[in-house]
Amino acid sequence: MSKRAVLEVIALDAEDAIAAQAGGADRLELVTDMAADGLTPAVATVAAIRGAVDISLRVMLRLSDGFDAGDVPRVVRAARELRDAGAEEFVLGFLDADGEVDLGSVERVVEALDGSRWTFHRAIDHTADRNALRKQLADLPGLDTYLTAGAASGVDAGLPVLLAEAARAGEPGYEQQLLVGGGLRLEHVPGLRAAGIDAFHIGGAARPDGWGGPVAAEAVAQWRRALDLG
Repeated sequence: MSKRAVLEVIALDAEDAIAAQAGGADRLELVTDMAADGLTPAVATVAAIRGAVDISLRVMLRLSDGFDAGDVPRVVRAARELRDAGAEEFVLGFLDADGEVDLGSVERVVEALDGSRWTFHRAIDHTADRNALRKQLADLPGLDTYLTAGAASGVDAGLPVLLAEAARAGEPGYEQQLLVGGGLRLEHVPGLRAAGIDAFHIGGAARPDGWGGPVAAEAVAQWRRALDLG
């Protein structure tokens, strides 16, 4: 029998977090401002969520829309403040103007994480060369996950890439877990699970009323059941 798949749910506040855990989420991605595709939340919000649930939390380190690192010292300060507030896992990813990984900025932020586990997010879907990015990041401490749809436009277009990368699991640069998200639908799950993919990320799919409404425990539970059947 395949192992239990990881279900990660985006949470904006403690209400979201409680519902996601009740529905069977294994981990939360904590963000604010989904109009900008998810930015770094306030320290107080992270502390409130940490006090409300006991599942794993990954906190976004991103100060503005897009994949430019921006003010890296500010990102580093945010990371340190969040760690001081109890955050233990993070999400980040920066590209340069040519669509290549901004390795210098990533390294500076990762140094501030001091060994914490982290996800390189969907910036990988916008890079000029996915394989080169993976090789450049391969030895950074704490990197254990890539959040990806396989393509910038979402899972529908990215399925061939996801399946190809899943087949390379364990190769140099491909040791990290694939966390699939971005236009992910329930109908995608059986094929992805059959390919050995065992981590899934949902945001709007957990919110029947859209981003203006909260996470619904039953919506999360529907995904939990689908993943467990896989």
